[in-house]
Amino acid sequence: MIKVVIVEDDLMVAAINKQYIQKTPGLDVVATFHNGKDAWDFLRNTEVQLLILDLYMPNISGLELLRKIREAEYQIDVIMVTAANDVESLETALHLGILDYLVKPFKYERFSKAIDKYLLKNKMMESGINFKQEDIDELINLRQESFVDKQMELSKGLQDKTIYLIRGYMNDRKNEFLTSEEISAHTGLSKVTVRRYMNYFIESNEVISDVDYKTGGRPSIKYKMQDKRF
Repeated sequence: MIKVVIVEDDLMVAAINKQYIQKTPGLDVVATFHNGKDAWDFLRNTEVQLLILDLYMPNISGLELLRKIREAEYQIDVIMVTAANDVESLETALHLGILDYLVKPFKYERFSKAIDKYLLKNKMMESGINFKQEDIDELINLRQESFVDKQMELSKGLQDKTIYLIRGYMNDRKNEFLTSEEISAHTGLSKVTVRRYMNYFIESNEVISDVDYKTGGRPSIKYKMQDKRF
């Protein structure tokens, strides 16, 4: 069994994360901590393979704990789960070698993707074979792909809550082409805001767009979720 530790100061979030992990065979949550100090004391004496780590915590923060783990050269994979969506936190976490970075609130599907990423990496590393170049490329891409999306969000000043709101509405109607007016009416966002976020979704290959010339007047741009994602 793969030993997993959750470090999360929010009791409800910690319980949800544990439920998510328990859905995956082969993973065992051996401990849950609500501050960094207790987690560090445990990790110093117990072999653990995967850490689900919050950033904002009492005593020792998530980033401080991560630094201690790396300085001690413990072979622990880390998935950061946090409300912090600033560039500095993301960049620091990346330099400290995290496997994935999830911003609260998130859905189970996104959490599951992070776990799948870990399991694939773990399977590849334990295979005991010499890697081909394509294997190495896949392994590196596992770590990079989600950070590209996150860095794009941060650089454009986009808000995660707004992304989730629009994405949720479009997923509910993922087989339909929707205008910015329709999305605006159902989300409460301005049409200007909707168009800005649609540009982001198009750049990240989540959404495709088409122009409707049959409106009888000015052509209208319509948007639809890509079938391959979400």
